[in-house]
Amino acid sequence: MKLKRRDTEMFSLSFLDIICCGFGAIILLLVLSEFGQPIVIERSRQDLESQIKKLQEELFVIRGDGERIERELKGRLNVLVRERRNLAKVAGDFSSIRGQFDASRQDAAVSNILENELLSAYQELEAENKKLILVSRTRKRITTQAVGGIPVDSDYVIFLIDTSGSMQGAHWETAIEVMRETLDIYPRLKGVQIVDDNGRELFGGTRGRWLTDSPGLRTDIVQRMRNWRSFSDSSPADGIELAIKNYWSNDKRISVYVLGDEFTGESIQEALDAVDRINRPDASGRRRVRIHAVGFPEAPGMTPFTNIRFSALMRAICERNDGTFVGLTNTRSCAFSMNVGGITTCVGGN
Repeated sequence: MKLKRRDTEMFSLSFLDIICCGFGAIILLLVLSEFGQPIVIERSRQDLESQIKKLQEELFVIRGDGERIERELKGRLNVLVRERRNLAKVAGDFSSIRGQFDASRQDAAVSNILENELLSAYQELEAENKKLILVSRTRKRITTQAVGGIPVDSDYVIFLIDTSGSMQGAHWETAIEVMRETLDIYPRLKGVQIVDDNGRELFGGTRGRWLTDSPGLRTDIVQRMRNWRSFSDSSPADGIELAIKNYWSNDKRISVYVLGDEFTGESIQEALDAVDRINRPDASGRRRVRIHAVGFPEAPGMTPFTNIRFSALMRAICERNDGTFVGLTNTRSCAFSMNVGGITTCVGGN
């Protein structure tokens, strides 16, 4: 029994030793664990700071690249805007050039047609001028008022005179003489007016008013004509419109005498239509005013084209408006004749 008790005590001591060793091991583990944890934390903190620093550096680099890319993008956008503007301008220029080309091509076609028509009209005028020269040389009585004679049946007369450089430089003295001798055909007029081919009066401030006919007035007209300098666009249709608008009256018989040598307007037909609109016929078919015309030959250095166009235009206007067209030549003996009471009178001669 004693041996067993001893064995029991020894076993108890051994078990206690084991328990103590276990606690000691646990305490040692705790001590080791608490001792190593600060080192791990410090290393982790250093790693994080290093990563943060690296990320900050990368962020700075990215920001710098972003600003540079943004500047490049703005520059390219500005270039794109300029290129678009240039493209729009080029497109506009191309459209304008294309329009001009199409217009030029149309003008060329119209010019060809017009030249053919004017050539035909010119040939007719040449034949008519030859007849007029023959009549003026023989000085026979004119049996018709539509060829060489101009009917003198108006109480009011308007002279519409082309004041262009070609007229004043080459035909001015002849124009004054034709106007003076035409006035001499009318013994007594109720009213006279002198305007340029743009409708401006020789006597300023008299628009819409008739000048009272008298020998003194006729002398004054000739004197003023010698110093008359007025701008002219060589387009008598404008002056005819203004003359009829400013001076026509239902109770007056009016004649308009157009003296000129060229027509530079855009269209003969448009000029004819404009005169037709303002000089409408009455119930009897008589136009508001008679329109006569005297065409002067082309001046030295002047293109014959505008001279032919004037003859073609005024010949048509006179035919439509109960008047007579007379084309002068360089021959000075009896420029043209007028039929007054059945007696032929030479006008514009030497």
